[in-house]
Amino acid sequence: MSLKCGIVGLPNVGKSTLFNCLSNAKAQSANFPFCTIEPNVGVITVPDDRLTKLVEMCNPKSTVPATVEIVDIAGLVKGASKGEGLGNKFLANIRETDAIIHVLRCFDDDNITHVDTTIDPVRDKEIIDYELQLKDLETVENRLQKTLKAAQSGGDKTAAMQVNVLKAYKEALEAGKPARSVTFDSKDEEKFARELFLLTAKPVLYVCNVDDSAAVDGNEYVERVRKAIEGEGSDLMIVAAKTESEIAELDTWEERQEFLEEIGLKESGVSRLIRAAYRLLDLQTYFTAGPDEVRAWTFIRGTKAPKAAGIIHTDFEKGFIRAEVIKYDDFVALGSETAVKEAGKMAVEGKEYVVNDGDIMHFRFNV
Repeated sequence: MSLKCGIVGLPNVGKSTLFNCLSNAKAQSANFPFCTIEPNVGVITVPDDRLTKLVEMCNPKSTVPATVEIVDIAGLVKGASKGEGLGNKFLANIRETDAIIHVLRCFDDDNITHVDTTIDPVRDKEIIDYELQLKDLETVENRLQKTLKAAQSGGDKTAAMQVNVLKAYKEALEAGKPARSVTFDSKDEEKFARELFLLTAKPVLYVCNVDDSAAVDGNEYVERVRKAIEGEGSDLMIVAAKTESEIAELDTWEERQEFLEEIGLKESGVSRLIRAAYRLLDLQTYFTAGPDEVRAWTFIRGTKAPKAAGIIHTDFEKGFIRAEVIKYDDFVALGSETAVKEAGKMAVEGKEYVVNDGDIMHFRFNV
């Protein structure tokens, strides 16, 4: 399955710089608003030491890592929900993503202008939140108006359920809360809620873009953001995008690690961000491993074996018979699939098996 994250934020907060770090694409990064007019798209690999180890052990003909698609979306301004600036284009692009990476400027630099002249990441966050909430409120109110008529005609239980969902969203949005803050009790309500494709229902990772001095522990701006998102159900991480861009230009892994250690970091913000995006969507990885190919497959936590098999090919799910499962730690400790089998460590699982992160899978099927 493919994960698509949209990088958003006000102009000149470091979105394109971060995108360049993530994808090694060269999105224009300039000191003026809207330098990113069309969304830049980059496909990046998910760093995973387990995949590297499996490749060393299996020496396959090919290696396929898990990937994340990153979209750098043009900067938003006040009034976007009404079409100001690149508002309509921005909102259309963000609607197509699975998760939002919201970049906030948490550094001072007189050489980089801010659209509101002063640095205030909480205010910047609220601007975008407000515009997205307004657009969602418009969507909810339009749908509610139509659905109320069906519910009032009587006898339509589905319409009555939909009205309850829409009213719950309307109440939250009017109170300045995102749609993701609303929870529902039934599967029917949850299904209908997803079908609304509300912008503020998407999971959000707030990325505080700081300078070198705050790369490890953050700063006052970061703490203000942390306090502002309490209870919102979102994650926060600190990245020094300019520093990350300098690290990305270095030729060797050793040089990059040395640079990171100099500023007190164990790994790059890029690696941390990708993993955070995975956690945001409750994603995990299983592997297929052999002499021909070692490959990482992305699945949603809680997925059962037939559904996981279907990620490889729909026929695998349709004709699923069983799954042969090796735990990653057992494979590494024993050294080979043959050794795992001889030690009795290979499990044979049926349709109800819930796949675990790091499982090495082989599916048996018949179509």
